[in-house]
Amino acid sequence: MSFFNKLKSRLFKSSSRIEQGLEAIVEEGAAPEAEAGTAPDAASRTAPDAASRTAPDSPPAAPAAEAGASARGAGVLGRLLGRAAEPRRALDDEMLEQLEELLIASDMGVETSARIVARMAEGRYGKRLTASEIKRLLADEIARVLEPVARPLRLTGARPQVILVVGVNGSGKTTTIGKLASQFRQAGKSVMIAAGDTFRAAAVEQLQIWGERAGVPVLTAPEGSDPASLAFDALARAQAEGVDLLMIDTAGRLQNRADLMAELEKIVRVLRKRDPDAPHDSLLVLDATTGQNALTQVEIFREVGKVTGLVMTKLDGTARGGVLVALADRFGLPIHAIGVGEGIDDLQPFDPDEFARALTGAE
Repeated sequence: MSFFNKLKSRLFKSSSRIEQGLEAIVEEGAAPEAEAGTAPDAASRTAPDAASRTAPDSPPAAPAAEAGASARGAGVLGRLLGRAAEPRRALDDEMLEQLEELLIASDMGVETSARIVARMAEGRYGKRLTASEIKRLLADEIARVLEPVARPLRLTGARPQVILVVGVNGSGKTTTIGKLASQFRQAGKSVMIAAGDTFRAAAVEQLQIWGERAGVPVLTAPEGSDPASLAFDALARAQAEGVDLLMIDTAGRLQNRADLMAELEKIVRVLRKRDPDAPHDSLLVLDATTGQNALTQVEIFREVGKVTGLVMTKLDGTARGGVLVALADRFGLPIHAIGVGEGIDDLQPFDPDEFARALTGAE
């Protein structure tokens, strides 16, 4: 199964909310169509004896049976065509307001939703559109927002390139590190992982499992050790061994815990004593199920952890995938990858067109 098909199927909760919502909006306000071939015309409204008043040089009228068959055929064809055609609705103020409310409910945010809807209306206001056409228009506008931020995580040339991974508890940091390390290793790069979540034994064990799978060494420290000290030692070893990438896990921390955020600042500060440019990347891993709270997380972590890019996980478990569009529109930070499952192939570089189509149900 291609990643797009997997993305589309696993974004079901998000895409079904938007797709079904769009269809309901169009059907609700669709104007009834006149059935082709069944509407009475002027001739059918004339008096029954109209034929007797036909001019002498007029061609003879068709036999009644033939005329009746023709009319019945037109009526049947019209009804068949009417059933096959999708309902259409004028793109007016009421419909635009309903579209905006639907996008807000999908966590795209008020400002982002308003901008997307306004662009959809440009040059199309008043036109009667089907749900399929609306889906394609919406997908195009969402992709336009996302395109500037869709950038894979790339090697900078630094050796080692230090990648600090941050985020709140349960966002998927540890598995994201394991998947990225495995992918870089498969690409022929040497990778080292530092298990900086020294307060949670389960996180260390999880990283060690990923390290074994990928053939990547995982540096650890006794439980409760200073994470900044471990990060410093890991960077020193990576430099000595000429490693391409050093990925540093950190403990999950809530953005409103000042003490934990101060600890993160300390890790960055200590790394820079060894390499003034470290960390070269600071990835914020976001759980899509948090919805609009992801905006607050980016705000705080960007200030404290000098976040340079985002990874969005758990898109398969939420109807709130639209928050990724809001993040792109508001912050403009690179979105490096998205995850829609637990497998290594379920973390992929972010493709804006595929995501937009999967999110809206557009073909």
